[in-house]
Amino acid sequence: MSLNSTPSGERVHIGFFGRRNAGKSSVVNAVTGQELSVVSDTLGTTTDPVFKTMELLPMGPVMIIDTPGFDDEGALGELRVRKTRQVLNKSDVAVLVVDAAAGIGRCEEELIRLFREKELPYLIAMNKSDLLSEKGEADAHTAFVSAKTGEGIYELKERIAGLAKTDQPKLQIVGDLIHPGDFVVLVTPIDKAAPKGRLILPQQMTIRDVLEADATAVVVKEIELRETLESLGKTPSLVITDSQAFAKVSADTPASIPLTSFSILMARHKGLLESAVEGVAAVERLKDGDKVLIAEGCTHHKQCDDIGSVKIPRWLRNYTGAEITIESCSGTEFPDDLSPYSLVIHCGGCMLGEREVRYRMKCAQDQGVPITNYGIVIAYMQGILKRSLSIFPALSEKLK
Repeated sequence: MSLNSTPSGERVHIGFFGRRNAGKSSVVNAVTGQELSVVSDTLGTTTDPVFKTMELLPMGPVMIIDTPGFDDEGALGELRVRKTRQVLNKSDVAVLVVDAAAGIGRCEEELIRLFREKELPYLIAMNKSDLLSEKGEADAHTAFVSAKTGEGIYELKERIAGLAKTDQPKLQIVGDLIHPGDFVVLVTPIDKAAPKGRLILPQQMTIRDVLEADATAVVVKEIELRETLESLGKTPSLVITDSQAFAKVSADTPASIPLTSFSILMARHKGLLESAVEGVAAVERLKDGDKVLIAEGCTHHKQCDDIGSVKIPRWLRNYTGAEITIESCSGTEFPDDLSPYSLVIHCGGCMLGEREVRYRMKCAQDQGVPITNYGIVIAYMQGILKRSLSIFPALSEKLK
């Protein structure tokens, strides 16, 4: 991921939905001006969601998602429909593509019901309108288009942009917590789990946020932190560390200097922080036989000492002394039924949009399952959670 490239989790996600052969892929290609999806008269040509990051004027950076037909049948069809439902949870705007000649049926009505249930802004694109002898009236939710002739496509893009709400302010990662001229020290371990030739995405995003706040980012490895702090000649306003190095960084950072982690900052950025702080207390209640779900938003290659699959399970078992069953999910996979779990521990969510992170949080809350995240649970088990939340006084005060 380039520092100049907008991360997928920060892009507006636009999902295209509908039944098979309504022309979803044709409309996607017309909207993007690219042959993004395979087009065919054969039912079920799109067998898996197709994701494409791009710049789409007048919206800017977006993620376009073409989905399988929502009326797909059979065992494989059910799996494809399940994938489509998952896309609903990550979409910021939904476009329902309808064959204008066939009109709206039960399949489309079900999708509209889901859009409304999830409070998802949506448009109905009545495709193949060039074949109609008479068109109906467009309204607040309906547009008449033809992917074949291009009719109405420009207007459709304009209306999607109007629903996307790209001008709404988002929580910064750290920029609102520092001031111009501040020094911020970022601790980024370079170990076997670190990607070759680059920093991980939360580190990249935080550096950018620091620079945009007209502050200075000093990047060091954990073994260089103590010497760096002694030689700076100026007290940093904040130290931010990779959660895996929390214990050493806490020991090497004077108590007078605020300390937190990339994961904790990402939890706030995605709207999960308060729930994650409340949920971490469930660690104390874990007992033999309990199940814990570790959820990651990406599908990176697991290393020998991976944070999610190895380190956190080890630290959790050592801290609780209980025989806990650890299960995991990654990428777009997230269980609908969380009732078997006593706790959900989520990653920072840098690859997920805010809507999807909030959806996962709400799933857990609705089912009465505590949810926390990597940075919070690691700081808690190492006895430094209160310190790591000191930059958020209201949250810090809630801790015993």
